[in-house]
Amino acid sequence: MNDGIESRIPAGGKKIVLAGNPNVGKSVFFNALTGLYADVANYPGTTLDIACGRYNGDVVIDTPGVYGVSSYSEEEEITRDIILVADIVVNIVDMVHLERDLFLTLQIIDMGIPIIMALNMADEAERGGMKINHALLEELLGIPVVPTAAVHHTGIDELKEKIYQARPGLVDSSLVEKISQVSTPCSRGEALLILEGDPVVSQRCGAAPGAEPESIYRSRRERANQIASLVVKEAGENQGFADKLGRWMLLPVTGFPLLLLTLWGIYELVGVFIAQFIVGFTEQIMSGYYEPVIRSLLGGFLGPGSVLTTILAGQYGVLTLTVTYLIGLLLPLVLGIFLVMAILEDSGYLPRIATLVDRSVSALGLNGQAIIPLILGFGCVTMACISTRLLSSERERRIAIFLLAFGVPCSAQLAIIMAVFAGLGPTYLLLYILILFSILVTTGTFLGRYLPGVPAPLLIELPPLRLPQPKNFIKKAWTRSYNFIKEALPLFAGGALFLSILEVTGLLQGLRVLLTPLTVNWLHLPPEIADVFIMGAIRKEFGAATIMNLHMLPIQDFVVMLTLTLTVPCIASTMVILKERGWREGILIWCVIYALAFLIGGVTAHLLEALSKAGVLNASASLLFGLIIFLTGTVLILSMRCRPRKAD
Repeated sequence: MNDGIESRIPAGGKKIVLAGNPNVGKSVFFNALTGLYADVANYPGTTLDIACGRYNGDVVIDTPGVYGVSSYSEEEEITRDIILVADIVVNIVDMVHLERDLFLTLQIIDMGIPIIMALNMADEAERGGMKINHALLEELLGIPVVPTAAVHHTGIDELKEKIYQARPGLVDSSLVEKISQVSTPCSRGEALLILEGDPVVSQRCGAAPGAEPESIYRSRRERANQIASLVVKEAGENQGFADKLGRWMLLPVTGFPLLLLTLWGIYELVGVFIAQFIVGFTEQIMSGYYEPVIRSLLGGFLGPGSVLTTILAGQYGVLTLTVTYLIGLLLPLVLGIFLVMAILEDSGYLPRIATLVDRSVSALGLNGQAIIPLILGFGCVTMACISTRLLSSERERRIAIFLLAFGVPCSAQLAIIMAVFAGLGPTYLLLYILILFSILVTTGTFLGRYLPGVPAPLLIELPPLRLPQPKNFIKKAWTRSYNFIKEALPLFAGGALFLSILEVTGLLQGLRVLLTPLTVNWLHLPPEIADVFIMGAIRKEFGAATIMNLHMLPIQDFVVMLTLTLTVPCIASTMVILKERGWREGILIWCVIYALAFLIGGVTAHLLEALSKAGVLNASASLLFGLIIFLTGTVLILSMRCRPRKAD
């Protein structure tokens, strides 16, 4: 087992392992036993990180939610290895889905490990008219069973009293005989997994994997079904409003209107109220009060024009830009997005959103979970990149972040875009939308087709809809935000230091000169447009707003707006991308996106100029131009569907 976990175990201490299916409330039990905070989420895949705590001098270990113990996934491998060395397993079971959850219970019992069952969500089972004979269930399994409703702290005290009464359960006699025939020296749990054909455990123990895992699984499934049929005395068909609403959320005719209403609410809350009003207020405080005080203090000690003052408190100062961005910009956004995500997770709505839109985004190499980051990107790309953590695989997080960084303008930039295109007319606006849409679809499909790996299927549990508990989602949002800001601080400080050094050494001015061949010769723009792209790297809307002060041709306005949209987002988003994807991959994304942005911008400039010289640059010609690009992307999509995808 992990050395970090082993080092937490005191001499003579026991390893108490919490195990169960996704969405059964393991993390709530962890908090109740240890008094510490762990990530509590009503959504599969949120407990991939192993949480440890103390209870009565013993170590409590929270494991990922799994449906069985094997080597079929990373989560199952982690859970398997921890359970194999456990002294006590607290198996949390969803009473409403007892038949499903008993498979894991029986597998742990077959491993011969002392176990106690927490039969959770008794309140939901009661509301659904379900009654379970707990005494009979104890007798059939041979282990202690404690009914609980963890969110209301019901049954937790009884579980604490009985936790050390955990014992090995009853195992099918025919399986016991098979286990005894495994000749390789190993534990009983390892012998069982060898019989079940686990390749990792078999190799570890120097044995050949068993050839009959299907028969063992089938027998265990039949036993679980039989036990469930005996102990479930009554299961009513009563369905309340929450059950009906949960079904409506999955039907396209009602689900998409509900989704649009939800996304509109999220956008208004996070993209408008927080990203514009709250952030505008906090940034004004930081720039109007905090930064002048810091500059005044440092100017008095170091001199107002000194190099050190510029580095610490200049335009890109470590003590000014870093703190202003982290506290004035990032903290409200992070709190807002984590609060929204926590509410969606704890309510059970997030899995339903993913299920509803899964087919719609599959062409981009993503599954339905990606809709939230993509929509949030139009509010703020920074917070959207943070929210990609909810995606189930590294491959999908990589695609989503690339798309967000490449072609999703934030709300602040959208306001400037609308103002610029208001003067250019609807033709250019329509052309802008068509080009951007075709680029995003083509890029997403290309990445989905050629990135190593395969799209993660949407294998997701649909938990019942629940009213989120304020204590849970507020604490979760604050803890996630605190950890994020703490991790982001050195990245932002390093980025600010780098920009300050460029400024004091004159390299920043040199960049303007360096960009001249690209901006003037390739994009056919005036020389001063280099400042737009440099400012856009700091804040996109600052760069976009600069365009409004320049007097250019309509084609030039269009080209610079399109190119600026496609370049990497502001420095806040860049730092988040570096943090989420690592320095190497983050810099690669940055370079590739800038290269594609200037390539597409230059090609567009030359095509529009050619149309203008030919005298056909009108509404119909521009629309045709956009449709050609869109159709080209569609053809590319269809052609790539015929090509094999790379494997890992």
